[in-house]
Amino acid sequence: MNIPRTSLLLALLSALAPATHAADLPDAGQAKELAPVRVEGQTHDDRHGTALDAYGNASLHDTPAAVTLVTRKQLDDRQIRTLSELAREDASLGDNYAPVGYYQNIAIRGYPLDLATGLRLNNLAIAGEQPVALEDKQRVEVLKGLAGLQAGVMEPGGVVNFVSKRPADVREVTLGTDSHGSRYGALDLGGWLGPNIGLRANLAWEDIHSYVRHADGRRNFYALAADWHITPDATLELDSDYQASAQRSVSGYQLLGGDTIPKHADPTRLLGYQPWQQPVSIHAANTGARFNYALSEDWRLRLAAGHSRSVIDDNVAFAYGCFYATGCASGEAPGNFFAPNGDYDIYDFRSPDDTRIDDEARATLEGRFDTGAVSQQLTLGASAFRRLNDQRADVYDYVGTGNIADLDPPRFAPSPNQPGASVRRLTSWQRSLFALDRLHLGERWQLLAGARLVRLHERAYDGDGTLERDTRLSRTLPQAAVLWQPVDPLTAYISYSEGLSLGREAPYWTSNDSQMLPPRLSRQLEAGLKYATGGAFDLSAALFRIRQPYQFARPDDSAAGFTFVQQGEQVHTGLELGAHGRVSDNLGITASASLIRARAQDTGIDAYERHQVVNVPRLRATVHAEYRLPFAPQLSLLGGWRYASANAATPDGRVRVDAYHVFDAGLRYAATVNGHALTARLSVDNLFDRFYWRDTGSALGDSYLFPGAPRLARLSVSIAF
Repeated sequence: MNIPRTSLLLALLSALAPATHAADLPDAGQAKELAPVRVEGQTHDDRHGTALDAYGNASLHDTPAAVTLVTRKQLDDRQIRTLSELAREDASLGDNYAPVGYYQNIAIRGYPLDLATGLRLNNLAIAGEQPVALEDKQRVEVLKGLAGLQAGVMEPGGVVNFVSKRPADVREVTLGTDSHGSRYGALDLGGWLGPNIGLRANLAWEDIHSYVRHADGRRNFYALAADWHITPDATLELDSDYQASAQRSVSGYQLLGGDTIPKHADPTRLLGYQPWQQPVSIHAANTGARFNYALSEDWRLRLAAGHSRSVIDDNVAFAYGCFYATGCASGEAPGNFFAPNGDYDIYDFRSPDDTRIDDEARATLEGRFDTGAVSQQLTLGASAFRRLNDQRADVYDYVGTGNIADLDPPRFAPSPNQPGASVRRLTSWQRSLFALDRLHLGERWQLLAGARLVRLHERAYDGDGTLERDTRLSRTLPQAAVLWQPVDPLTAYISYSEGLSLGREAPYWTSNDSQMLPPRLSRQLEAGLKYATGGAFDLSAALFRIRQPYQFARPDDSAAGFTFVQQGEQVHTGLELGAHGRVSDNLGITASASLIRARAQDTGIDAYERHQVVNVPRLRATVHAEYRLPFAPQLSLLGGWRYASANAATPDGRVRVDAYHVFDAGLRYAATVNGHALTARLSVDNLFDRFYWRDTGSALGDSYLFPGAPRLARLSVSIAF
């Protein structure tokens, strides 16, 4: 699969060589016109708007929602490589089952992303079961709280949209390493083949020396973007990428006996390690096309289609529970947690060729017209989304027992069993019609009203290919907002939206094992302020309330002791504050804070109410600062601080991990050497090597604890040639 892609990229790269002299051609002005799209050295230009088709590609100032943009400069300065590292950039984000060496998930406003629809590339859904590469991304948009109008069936916290770099005259190579001896290389090469066709290629190679013992890995990444200005009114944008990665997956800790935080946990230890454990191998490819056509001065047609495919060879000596350990076999301690003395079971888990596919097509018509004194902007659209999942019958066999005190657990023989044949496990279709009307009532007021009609048809099959579930539903998801701009820099808004999320599957240790609960309708009310101080510094505040039916394992007198039910509501009420920009010529700051009251209510279980829900710290805050030395303007000091309050680890709130403060530091040196721009970056994460629990989230109904990374220093040098 990667041989033809590599050959194609090499051929295109060679074709770009003469294009780098486009500045000498008579029509080189075309490339110069596009230069502002790639604003590596700017702070504000890269933050002008979003790729939100449902809002008519409005500016941030005119978008009635909280949106955080992580620019290319931020990605480079912090040397961000993973989704978990990206989550540090905004206080509204947090990890939710994000193991080292595996694809990761995060939560927005306390709600984990739906991996089918929560990650998007150029506003097209991609399979979330992949480690998304960032080398070819111009920026990352965190769209908070946007419900059904934007993405259809999704979790109510929001979505993360990755925006690709566009063609530009650029030739840059980056080499890097870290304090564990990793090696990293990346190439960014672009140019124009003529006045109307541009290409940009990004390649990356990484030899990962993990801070976790036995968990080294590697990855290769290739990406190509192309722009074709067919006519002054028609533009075609194409993107394609491919990544192959391999790294042993690191199991999370679990509560001891279901109610005790493990003491002296070691983030560098690979729980369950067995020499025969193979790495998790993930091959992911994403392709998208977007066609924009100006029908007239006031009307525009946008067509988009994308295909995303991720194939996971899942292999792990999995540390989980204690069903076979002496302290749990009698039933005195729950088997789905580690034993009270730290014992845990080790399972040989193998699930090769686990294939996830996302396909999406969308058509949008945008226009504006006047009706008397009211100016209107209308957006009409239709979309179709397909999700496929093919899996083989996995191997999941107990092989032995280890203890968290072991540097390496005893060695056991792997299971002799082999995975079965591949079968279709899921086919899901979402077909939607959506519309939004933006009315300008004078110069200071705007009214937005819209809705999405979504029809969902989903079939799930068991390991033998027998139909287990056939879900069909139709729902209209409204959204409305009012914006007031009393002065040009200030926007105040209030919005209401509804969303639809799929029901969750009952864990195997409940009495209704594998039952899929009904879809959940969420409702959100948000009020916010945005203030742009002359384009140099932005301030924002948002107050929100999200309500969603609560699905949980309810204790009862069944044989399993729990039944997975939908009862009551999960209500998140929060305040978000943000600031970004330059305080002075030499000082720049990016800061955010998130205060969330996340509660379950009307559950029928008194112990589950009146306290914070699992894995949603009440307070998060993050600050990143950059200070350019006045006496040495080529050198900038970088610093950061991350904070999270105590975090609940059990539904009854009795067990919580401690609050933490983490400090980061760095240097950036930018100079010109023999006419070539050179930038050297040194970053140190967790400067004081503090131990902390970064995640108390869950996967498939089971709870895990993941420690934060110890101190890590990274060094990179980028040279334009």
